[in-house]
Amino acid sequence: MNQVLLYCRPGFEKECAGEVQDKANKLELFGFPRVKNNTGYVVFEFYTPGDADKFIQLQPFAELIFARQMMTVMPLLDNLPSDDRISPILAAVADFPRCGDLRVETPDTNEAKELLKFCRKFTVPLRQAMRKQDVLYTKDNPKKPVLHLCFIAPGCCYVGYSYSHNNSNFFMGIPRLKFPSDAPSRSTLKLEEAFHVFIPREEWDERLAPGMWGVDLGACPGGWTYQLVKRSMFVHAIDNGQMAESLMNTGQVKHHEVDGFKFEPPRKNVTWIVCDMIEKPARVAHLMGDWLIKAWAKEAIFNLKLPMKGRYDEVLQDIENLKVYLIQNGVKFKLQAKHLYHDREEITVHIQRLDSRSAY
Repeated sequence: MNQVLLYCRPGFEKECAGEVQDKANKLELFGFPRVKNNTGYVVFEFYTPGDADKFIQLQPFAELIFARQMMTVMPLLDNLPSDDRISPILAAVADFPRCGDLRVETPDTNEAKELLKFCRKFTVPLRQAMRKQDVLYTKDNPKKPVLHLCFIAPGCCYVGYSYSHNNSNFFMGIPRLKFPSDAPSRSTLKLEEAFHVFIPREEWDERLAPGMWGVDLGACPGGWTYQLVKRSMFVHAIDNGQMAESLMNTGQVKHHEVDGFKFEPPRKNVTWIVCDMIEKPARVAHLMGDWLIKAWAKEAIFNLKLPMKGRYDEVLQDIENLKVYLIQNGVKFKLQAKHLYHDREEITVHIQRLDSRSAY
């Protein structure tokens, strides 16, 4: 096996491919991407067999911005017979490591989504057959590799596996979130997804605790403020526009009609700074750096709007400049960035200020 399959948002295949090319080169694992626009996936082919498995072990998945999932795969299986798709798949996975989970998926495109009904039905008999062949453990084991089938057309799929300690925990790499009916805007799902992706669930009680203070820059009408309020936090909402009356009625929100670039918290008791302002990404990144350097907040989640061209280069430059800015000012931090499912022409960045340990 010498190929890695990566899911991404349709239309961002070029950015995903460029990022993986850079990461592979740095690991001295050489190859080339196969890219088709608007397919929702990229196949990266390594020159040396075995390097695909090395890549998915050595490359931290959390450091990939544009990839929603990564796995090593065999060459495409096509023309699977409609009367027996299972037998050729079982033959293909004979040399796979024994896996603890099975996911039968599709890329995130409208065309591929039509296959999802089939995928759900096919999963049950395929799982049973794989357990009989000892390809899968008899019970799901979250510590073992995950076996993936990605159908890109009827009777046509990639078969591979990912490592459970270095992949996305979500089916198709997408957290399944429901839009709250009382939320002021759909943008609320961006911040909710960011919490799921960036903060381990077992740390929510400590890091997203009731009674904390947050600041929401560019808050109106309150989609991101809503996520903090529903976790029983208090929020300084910064925007010249109007906040949703339902949020103001909670008594947890103070609305400041001022410029987000000029606001300073009245007390230095803020845990979270969140920001979804429509501004130049370099300017937003620098502002977030200022908040962390001044210790006005402990954690930040913010969106960087992407230009029409050179999106990957812009992301790299803005994040690198921010890292340098923080390091030069003696801030120890952990930074993650991801093109989330609910993002469009933007990426979401999370920074946690570290007081007792240094990690970049």
